[in-house]
Amino acid sequence: MAASQSDKANRFRALHLGTSAFVMPNPWDAGSARILAGLGFEALATSSGAFAGTLGRRDGKVQREEALAHARAVAGAVDIPVSADLENGFGHAPSFAAETVRLAAETGLVGCSIEDATGEKDRPLYDFNQAVERVAASAEAAKSLGFAFTLTARSENFLRGNPNLDDTIKRLQAYEKAGADVLMAPGLPDLAAVKAVCSALSKPYNFMVGIKGRSFTLADLSAAGVRRISLATSLYRAAMNGLISAAQEVKDKGTFGYVDTSIATPDLNNYMQG
Repeated sequence: MAASQSDKANRFRALHLGTSAFVMPNPWDAGSARILAGLGFEALATSSGAFAGTLGRRDGKVQREEALAHARAVAGAVDIPVSADLENGFGHAPSFAAETVRLAAETGLVGCSIEDATGEKDRPLYDFNQAVERVAASAEAAKSLGFAFTLTARSENFLRGNPNLDDTIKRLQAYEKAGADVLMAPGLPDLAAVKAVCSALSKPYNFMVGIKGRSFTLADLSAAGVRRISLATSLYRAAMNGLISAAQEVKDKGTFGYVDTSIATPDLNNYMQG
């Protein structure tokens, strides 16, 4: 029997309560979601960048309706909890971000992230007060849903030209106080910074793997206090790396050696339905 959305939400919350971090990989479509679930991962999350890539676009160029349809497809493909990267909620006003959270819950998701990046080149980050208001409105919406929807609040400082650890911690602490269930700050430079952030928070911290030189082991991240690890676009990029390598072999050499190392169709089909 398929698990209810409420059951999935409770399972997702429980994963954050362990003494070590759990890994929450990021599929880019329903098929990759089924593969990851079949490999035994206990929760998944969409990636805005990976999904944008499937549409032939760059990250930040997806509309809310598209992101929600994508979330519905991924969540509907598996019987494990799915959260979503919903960027800044696709609108500047706190009320717009809150509405995005409510709409996200209707897709079958059990959580989502809202970030403090504006998507604007001349003003990459929301000012502190507006950022906190947006998280507070999103948290209020999450708590009104009638089940344990998990809201993650992201500080984008280190990805948006403001690598200020003190300000990052200040923002995350404020987002925690405003009602976020999980905190996240992609791009932290080293384990010392990760430990400082985790030590400053009382709620779970999500570390993002995927940046060269800034992706650490599960054991080291757990020891630093991390409770959840997401993989951002890294699995999608690994898959695209395989595509480019195989296609270049065909184009440049006229050989098809990649076939010998590829998963067989029957084995791949074991992860799919129908």
